[in-house]
Amino acid sequence: MAEIKANKDNLEKALGNKDEKVEKKAPEMPREMEIGFHQGALNTLINERNEMIKMIQQIEAVMQAHIKRLEELGVKIRTNSEKQ
Repeated sequence: MAEIKANKDNLEKALGNKDEKVEKKAPEMPREMEIGFHQGALNTLINERNEMIKMIQQIEAVMQAHIKRLEELGVKIRTNSEKQ
């Protein structure tokens, strides 16, 4: 699997490709518009992250129910820490 390294110091070049010779320039926008754009993007990403956390919590609850029932049936479940 290829590893993606992000340049955290420069948003425009954050995911730039070393092999890419042509640098595409985004159209200039007023400062206030760019601030609004980034704020909107962050709000969207925060909401998406919160929804993902809810999904993970639901998945964990279902997994725990299965684990509990398996243990009731006499099946021993080993976790990663127990394997080592």
